[in-house]
Amino acid sequence: MQKVLLVGAGKGGTALLKMLLEIKAMEIMAVVDIDSNAPGIEYAKKIGILTSSDWKPLLSDQINIVIEATGSSEVFEELLQQRSRSTVIIPGSVAHIITNLINQKEDLITALQEITYKHETIFDATNDGMIVIDDKERLILFNKMAEEMTGLKKEDVIGRLVREVMPSSKLPRILQTKEVEMNQEQVLENGLKIITTRIPIFDHSGILIGALSLFKDITEIVNLAEEMTNLKEIQTMLQAIIQSSDEAISVVDEEGRGIMINPAYSRMTGLTEGEVLGMPATADISEGESMHMKVLETRRPVRGARMKVGPSKKDVIVNVAPIIVDGKLKGSVGVIHDMSEIQTLTTELNRARQIIRTLEAKYSFEDIVGESEEIKLAIEQAKLGAKTPATVLLRGESGTGKELFAHAIHNASDRKYNKFIKVNCAAISETLLESELFGYEEGAFSGAKRGGKRGFFEEANNGSIFLDEIGELSASVQAKLLRVLQEKEIVRVGSAKSISINVRVIAATNINIEKALSDGTFREDLYYRLNRYPISIPPLRNRKSDIPMLAEHLIRKLNQDYGRSIEGIDESAAAALMGYSWPGNVRELENVIGRAMIFMHYHELRITARHLPELIQSSEKERHTGSVLIEDTGNITLAEAVEEVEKNLIQNALIKHGYNRTKTASSLGVSLRNLYYKMEKYGIEK
Repeated sequence: MQKVLLVGAGKGGTALLKMLLEIKAMEIMAVVDIDSNAPGIEYAKKIGILTSSDWKPLLSDQINIVIEATGSSEVFEELLQQRSRSTVIIPGSVAHIITNLINQKEDLITALQEITYKHETIFDATNDGMIVIDDKERLILFNKMAEEMTGLKKEDVIGRLVREVMPSSKLPRILQTKEVEMNQEQVLENGLKIITTRIPIFDHSGILIGALSLFKDITEIVNLAEEMTNLKEIQTMLQAIIQSSDEAISVVDEEGRGIMINPAYSRMTGLTEGEVLGMPATADISEGESMHMKVLETRRPVRGARMKVGPSKKDVIVNVAPIIVDGKLKGSVGVIHDMSEIQTLTTELNRARQIIRTLEAKYSFEDIVGESEEIKLAIEQAKLGAKTPATVLLRGESGTGKELFAHAIHNASDRKYNKFIKVNCAAISETLLESELFGYEEGAFSGAKRGGKRGFFEEANNGSIFLDEIGELSASVQAKLLRVLQEKEIVRVGSAKSISINVRVIAATNINIEKALSDGTFREDLYYRLNRYPISIPPLRNRKSDIPMLAEHLIRKLNQDYGRSIEGIDESAAAALMGYSWPGNVRELENVIGRAMIFMHYHELRITARHLPELIQSSEKERHTGSVLIEDTGNITLAEAVEEVEKNLIQNALIKHGYNRTKTASSLGVSLRNLYYKMEKYGIEK
């Protein structure tokens, strides 16, 4: 750093002082003026620089530069005479010029540094490697991405020949050819494959001053190309799937305007792409609201919405779901089902079910739902009984699932590949029951078919026959059934010839058969034949822990029957179901759940207590009635108490239905014949 002595602190000297203070290469040692009040002297004192009225004591070998700013030639001559050889004397005018030049140089250096910094920042921010050489093949630019890809450091390569640092570089060739080379593949010294573009650099006069190389890791490009290819393949595949689907599909964007439909959609609605694409989502709706717009508003899927679409107002069911990508709603997709097709398929399915029901058992033990000890015991007994040829008697109240057990027993036996015939003894009139069970010969009675007819027992040969409500059989039919069980043979009506059969009999009753024995309405010998392997099926009130599981099972079944998508029951509904005594058992439970599902809105997904108002009212009434019934029982037996309650219930039901016996039997869940029997038993008359 140059040490400076300033002689003269007037107006010009003060200006020089301030300029010199800004030059980092100079240090002001002292300021001298004969006038102690000169402005330069005062300024120097203020900033802590030594001041004096005489320069002579201050002039020494340590002073490199003396600036004479007095303008006096005598002072200048005297300074020249007394200076040392190492001290330079500069007149004030020259000092001004030098100072200005130094300031301009520093300003230029600062500006160049700022430009260089900005350029380096820009170059380092790019994702491409960048290398620049001058016309001497020396590296003058090496950005951060070039460092990462080559493994070289900028400070180690700048100023060196590019051939020394990167022998594989083709940049020197550009200095010779002066031509651009685009997208050239190259392998670096570290084995990395790159794609590079090499460009010659010319100044404004057209003179070659260097060359530039821009390069990118080829693996990134390959990955991008593969992603683009995969995206195109996925897009093509999705479009092919949608276009080839037999399901009618429509897609709208986030604004609710159509962006895609498939041929199945056009076939169903009668609308073309021109009438739907780019149009509002309501363009295809004849009656009803747009489910697309509802889904876009709520961001939730809609299932099972019914509406009419197209110019022909076709009845359809619509399922619509939102399209959400990275948390952003991009549109919605809808699948439309033709109701007429569904109705046709349902009809065909029901017809097939009816045929199947007459030929074979359709349930197995896996279809019996329950985890309670009571139902588990009944299932285990039934499984054991299925492995033997013995006659099975299923005992239980109406609606407990006796027919389900009969199906399961047949399917678990060695007769499962043969016929399973079901007969409801209470549903067939007494005059026809015998001919239906055992068949008849031609001419046996008026209206008999030519050639006669085989009975249910003959149809079930080598299989199983399920005799439901066995307690409703007349005395004559009971006698013939006893012969079948004892002799394994039948006699057709109007014939004397015996026909041998091999049939497994599964009987069921919901009456107190022991009471029927004491009343003389049921044969004792037939009872002992039927009661060889009895299985008691518990009523639902005795296994209430199974109700939630049964409810879920029935909902799945009824979803298929009703075309709904109910997910289950909530806690309030479960509590209501558990609080009821279920006189109609599982059949009544199915009716209650089915009724709730019918009256539910299509947007509702779970059954709640408010969907079961009748059940809750019945529970309240039942609790009240139950509290009355158990009062003042006295010393009567349990059987007598049960009969008294049964008699009261029948009388109340008859009064409620105006003594309409058909409605009364239906409300009580018993057959009409059983109702007549109980009315006669208890002496109930109008």
